[in-house]
Amino acid sequence: MESGPAVFAGMVFCLFGAGLLAWTVTRARQRRPVAQGVSPVASATVAGVVAMVSLALGAWCFTRL
Repeated sequence: MESGPAVFAGMVFCLFGAGLLAWTVTRARQRRPVAQGVSPVASATVAGVVAMVSLALGAWCFTRL
């Protein structure tokens, strides 16, 4: 019964992390900034770290089933 919230949270974290990682990689390959008005290197680094943390949290949620 309690696995429902863990599955939902895991899916949300994984989808957000995958989407953010895809966005970051696409923008970096086009040599465009990930965030407007911020250094391209800094914004890509921060977005990449946040995406990886989100994917790790999603995986952690799935291990709690």
